[in-house]
Amino acid sequence: MEAFLTSTAVVALAEIGDKTMLLAIVLAARFKQPLPIVLGILFATLANHAFAAFLGEVASFLLDGIWFRYLVAASFIVMAAWTLVPDKLDEDETPKPARFGAFLATLVAFFLVEMGDKTQVATIALGAQFQNVLTVTAGTTLGMMIANVPAVFLGNALIARVPLGAVRAAAALLFLAVGVWLLLETAGWL
Repeated sequence: MEAFLTSTAVVALAEIGDKTMLLAIVLAARFKQPLPIVLGILFATLANHAFAAFLGEVASFLLDGIWFRYLVAASFIVMAAWTLVPDKLDEDETPKPARFGAFLATLVAFFLVEMGDKTQVATIALGAQFQNVLTVTAGTTLGMMIANVPAVFLGNALIARVPLGAVRAAAALLFLAVGVWLLLETAGWL
């Protein structure tokens, strides 16, 4: 349960204000079809995060040892700093596939935009830490849905009311706490 809840919380907080959340708002405004957009986000996230969690778990077995645990702890601390940097959706990342439906446009756009994103990197680190692809994928996917489904339905009104700086700070503190906890645990201090 710890892996699921930690994965959910880390990604839900990190996703608020992220470029994929901005993409969800753009897609909702463009297509005005919330259900296909939500399903596209769900399936893109499941595929992307299952791969990331698997990669993290495999890396933990291949690189098993105390130094790898220190590396995972350090990656959470770096993620804390990265989370404080606001994202923006670049014009060239805005989806343009008008000939495709809302589901396919969302599926492809979300999968591609999530590649190398901080939530994908966090999923790799969570996969390495907890070594449970299914639980980490379920948790990170739920976290993505918690952040993005309201963005699809509420869009710009949500962004105007949620203090993104405070949310980024909370997410950064969560990443930092996980990193420090893992660091202290690896050093044998916990």
